[in-house]
Amino acid sequence: MSTLSPAEIVTTAQKAALQKIEFSTRKTIILGILAGVYIAMGGLLSLLIGYGFPEISANNPGIQKLLSGCMFPLGLILVVIAGAELFTGNNAVLIPGVLNGKYKWWAVWRNWTLVYFSNFLGALFFVYVMVHLTGVISADPWHSAIKDIATVKVSMSWFSVFLKGIGANWLVCLAVWLGMSSPGTAGKLIGLWFPVMCFVAIGYEHSIANMFFIPLGILQGADISIYDFIICNLIPATLGNIAGGALFVGGVYWYAYLKK
Repeated sequence: MSTLSPAEIVTTAQKAALQKIEFSTRKTIILGILAGVYIAMGGLLSLLIGYGFPEISANNPGIQKLLSGCMFPLGLILVVIAGAELFTGNNAVLIPGVLNGKYKWWAVWRNWTLVYFSNFLGALFFVYVMVHLTGVISADPWHSAIKDIATVKVSMSWFSVFLKGIGANWLVCLAVWLGMSSPGTAGKLIGLWFPVMCFVAIGYEHSIANMFFIPLGILQGADISIYDFIICNLIPATLGNIAGGALFVGGVYWYAYLKK
């Protein structure tokens, strides 16, 4: 199976970014909503499978982390292969082109802003309509698990969430990089799966995933305010995600392979 070289991957990312920049506002919003839904789908699967064996995982806590990690990559696989606009992936993909002067920074901010809030809309839609109203997780162990997950996420220090946000998107954007390295579906699946599985198993913080987990926990009765959600988790996770993707993936590989 042939793969692109590291330099070719960065060039491919730059070409992909040019297409993203040219999308109309309407198309960007639609594709952003889809990405929010897809990440929520991966989150739901990771919740159902990862927390579905409490007797086993009670004595083997690594089992829960492994199972959740193995299921969550569904979201990014759908985003990349089916096609959608994900804020965290774009944190890296749009950087080589803007640093090479292919487009202006305002185009990057426009894309990130539209996609971020579109991802939020998609995730909230899936949380309320496809999970909460359907009662998919209304029974234990999932009902208790999602409340615990959401509570833990808003209970960490701001700086801890920020650092975990860096780790999450460093790995997510590396997954996007590996996904672009292969022209075939099988190669993309393998490249996308491993880094995402890793960040979930470690317990890093992904802002778009948290747009699923924390609102779902609130709807299931977790004692969490909107302030806790936004200020204590979503903002530091988002800033960490931007740093992890833009600096440690997009910026580093631009400097290594494209900087004149």
